[in-house]
Amino acid sequence: MADPRTQTLPPARDGGAATYRIALVCLGNICRSPMAHVVLEHRLAQAGVDASVSSAGTGAWHVGEPMDRRAAVALTAHGYDASRHAARQFDADWFAEHDVVLVMDETNHADVTALAATPEDTARVLLFRDFDPRAGTGDRELPDPYFGGDDGFRAVLAVIERTAAAIVAALARDGSGEPG
Repeated sequence: MADPRTQTLPPARDGGAATYRIALVCLGNICRSPMAHVVLEHRLAQAGVDASVSSAGTGAWHVGEPMDRRAAVALTAHGYDASRHAARQFDADWFAEHDVVLVMDETNHADVTALAATPEDTARVLLFRDFDPRAGTGDRELPDPYFGGDDGFRAVLAVIERTAAAIVAALARDGSGEPG
């Protein structure tokens, strides 16, 4: 695994002429990816980095639903707005619409890359925690808190917050999302 402090994002598809576009993907788009979406969007706005964020799940079970109540509670308790989410499903069209697809675990990685039409699309799929400064070689997946309790959501939020900060730093460093 690359050092998260120097991990780079793929270049913008349009050569950097427009807003850098990030997709976050988990299984059902009700826990990890919407939490990461809210936090990353908030951090990007705070830093004045020009990037947009979308999130989706690989499965369609929850399409149209709000995020898991426990995810929303954890976010709200930390000052984030968790009210605007509606679950979506990732499909092959997302590759053309995003510069990078950050997935939460290896299963999501396999599901998303199976939809890739080109090697360039495949190369744009990275694990979210590739940017986590505390992740180790065998610790690259963001655990799914769905079947656990509130503590799991708080623990996942802590990982998301530090990883989002590193992604914002990578965007600013790489010039992919120059401060606006």
